[in-house]
Amino acid sequence: MAEYFGEVSPLKAGFLCRCPRCGQGKLYRGLLTVAPVCNVCQLDMAAEDSGDGAAAFVILIVGAIAVLIAFVVETSFSPSPLLHLVIQIPLVIGLSILLLRPFKATLIAMQYRHKAAGFE
Repeated sequence: MAEYFGEVSPLKAGFLCRCPRCGQGKLYRGLLTVAPVCNVCQLDMAAEDSGDGAAAFVILIVGAIAVLIAFVVETSFSPSPLLHLVIQIPLVIGLSILLLRPFKATLIAMQYRHKAAGFE
């Protein structure tokens, strides 16, 4: 008989980057490489594919934040274009890396909840 782990919120599992079934095992093996099997409940995650959905959400969110900050900096200080690059490049790269993991994990957890993309 399979062990029952209870309902795990896809948002909680995604935000914490945890297994969508048990909510305890680590979802990632590296920066964005999904572990093939959960180390706690042995859920097979090899067939998981979140596609580009997470990247699309992150691009829209980071783009809006970057434009807002560029607007505020430009209207407040009127700096040179070089200073805009010095501010914007680390901001965009940092926010993208920071947000991509939890967004991808949330999409994987939602796929598990709705039994899509290889989860049975």
